[in-house]
Amino acid sequence: MQVRLDGRTALITGGSKGLGLAMAAEFAASGANVAILARDPVALASAQKVIEAAAGGRTAVKVASFSADVSKASDIASAYGQVVAAFGKVDILINNAGTARTMPAEQITDEIWQEDLDLKLFAAIRLTRLVWPAMKEQRWGRIINVLAAAAKAPPPGSAPTTVSRAAGLAFTKVLAGEGAPYGILVNGLLVGRIVSDQIVQMHRAAGGNESLEEFVAKFGASIPVGRMGKPEEFAAMACFLCSELAGFTTGTAINMDGGASPVV
Repeated sequence: MQVRLDGRTALITGGSKGLGLAMAAEFAASGANVAILARDPVALASAQKVIEAAAGGRTAVKVASFSADVSKASDIASAYGQVVAAFGKVDILINNAGTARTMPAEQITDEIWQEDLDLKLFAAIRLTRLVWPAMKEQRWGRIINVLAAAAKAPPPGSAPTTVSRAAGLAFTKVLAGEGAPYGILVNGLLVGRIVSDQIVQMHRAAGGNESLEEFVAKFGASIPVGRMGKPEEFAAMACFLCSELAGFTTGTAINMDGGASPVV
């Protein structure tokens, strides 16, 4: 089975690092044109080289990067205009930008709640609203909302991120029902413990003397499969969901967590 996305254009937020970069590289390797959004121009330039290399020198695959803070409506509108000017259309939208900020609920201020919702929920809402009309007109589209496995079963101390992600889960289901008659398929990919840029940051913040490999092994030991996930595994699932092979799959929320979640 070969997953191909030839002729499609994918827009990926948070595409300069971690899971976003892994997905962008996988999409390019599968023949899709790729546009990535992130805030840091230096990281974007580096990521673009990685994605272009993944395309294997195929001239039919175009790659572009655009600096944008997707928590801001004005940045989203400007970046989307640049993407359309460069590629003409967006067939695939991956709402991936986000952080994993958590704290006791009583300590979360209105400002923190708003920042989290702007980045994780409203960015997806605003971008979806922009890509939807063209997808509807061409009767084909794919949207993946990258969420968190804990959105299905939020533990104490996991707000605000799990609350924003749970809202994203509901939004995914709403969109799936509205888009299905027009060939727009919308799914959620729920992140568990996967080796990503956030894990690297956690390792740095922890200090200590253990290596990243030791840190990853320690956290992976409690997962049913016995290890943490790989970005490439996450990217492969995203690529499959955006292909014709997954043409009967919409409205799902797939746990990418090695069996750790208590909720399927």
